[in-house]
Amino acid sequence: MPVTPTRWLAEYAWLPDLAQPTPDVLIETAGGVITGVTALAAPGRPSAGVDVYADAVPLPGLTLPGLANVHSHAFHRALRGRTHGGRGDFFSWRDRMYAVADRLDPDTYLALARAVYAEMALAGITCVGEFHYLHHRPDGGAYDDPNAMGAALVEAAAHAGIRLTLLDTCYLSAGVDGRPLTGPQRRFGDGDAARWAQRVSAFAPADSHVRVGAAVHSVRAVPADQLGTVADWARERQAPLHVHLSEQPAENDECRTVHGRTPTALLAEHGVLGPDTTAVHATHPTSGDLTLLGDSRTGVCLCPTTERDLADGIGPARRMADAGIRLSLGSDSHAVIDLFEEARAVELDERLRTRRRGHFTPAGLLTMATAAGHAALGWADAGRIAVGARADLVTVRLDSARTAGVPPVGAFFAAGAADVEQVVVDGRVVVAEGRHLSVDVPAELSASIEAVIPS
Repeated sequence: MPVTPTRWLAEYAWLPDLAQPTPDVLIETAGGVITGVTALAAPGRPSAGVDVYADAVPLPGLTLPGLANVHSHAFHRALRGRTHGGRGDFFSWRDRMYAVADRLDPDTYLALARAVYAEMALAGITCVGEFHYLHHRPDGGAYDDPNAMGAALVEAAAHAGIRLTLLDTCYLSAGVDGRPLTGPQRRFGDGDAARWAQRVSAFAPADSHVRVGAAVHSVRAVPADQLGTVADWARERQAPLHVHLSEQPAENDECRTVHGRTPTALLAEHGVLGPDTTAVHATHPTSGDLTLLGDSRTGVCLCPTTERDLADGIGPARRMADAGIRLSLGSDSHAVIDLFEEARAVELDERLRTRRRGHFTPAGLLTMATAAGHAALGWADAGRIAVGARADLVTVRLDSARTAGVPPVGAFFAAGAADVEQVVVDGRVVVAEGRHLSVDVPAELSASIEAVIPS
């Protein structure tokens, strides 16, 4: 990576707790941390000579904090454009996904994830939460290194230049009734939660760009009497804990049939909910579920582009926020990798549901995509342009065909991933002039996907 300047002069920067961007902001960094933020055009501030800022690198456009992609399945990117036509539902799509999963090994997963994470960097994403359950060989046997697939993801994120929270996922059964894993699912399982905990406890990468958290795949995939083992592992380590929740009505119906309660109530009963827990999707909660999530301070990660692609439905985002649930965003299956699209979809989907406008402010959507997302992944010192925060800066063009004539405050309703011009992660330039500095993203995506798509 090139040597990164320590002084940046943003044409506009979106600073914490403000309703709109601030013009002419000097941002100073050292050691990967923001050390100074000065609004040069602040009222009453004496003007300084141009020479005072001559060494500051200009950032034309709108500079945002780094974006956080809270929910990712990196290998799903191989399915983009291959599953969108015709009829079907989540479960027919899942069969196609399993066919890709069956062809991955540590080397091909490294190549694919490296390209996917670099695509995320191009989109302004500086940190990703990888919901990782592809643990073992296709026959279910362990690799010589039982965490070889996780190690591949850690290496991939390092090559791409972004941070990673590896959410090592417990996946033990094929249904709420405890049906055993079969076929491609066999490589997801560790036998029981105790053996899952033993394996993940042995994985302790020293790299500064990665943290290891935990995930319950869903109430379909972890028997009720083993949910507490996963939750206890995460709490003992103060690690993030994530869980797929109420993604389809069928999940709710099956859980009520087997356990006599909703998935949310089952998770609450076994200690899974809490302030370090993030429920992914929560598309079909009851009013009681929302109360349980809000009272326990459990967060929710919305993935609107995947939820609409799979015809899962629209989650009640405004009701969640009103219940005190913190919201974050993820691109999940990567039908689209664009956090601007995910953010505005939260608002626009609410408009479709209610036939009213104005449910979330632009600043509120930005918080979902930045500070709230980083906090959900265990990086509470990221996601804002403020002294002491990580030096993650994402600069968006305001002169593209999409953003020309748009005021900076309107960027979340106009800009897209293609408008990201520069990305700085922990003080290092990763993307410049819209190009990744170390990965040929289109070429590597094409090659790595071709290697794993069944003929």
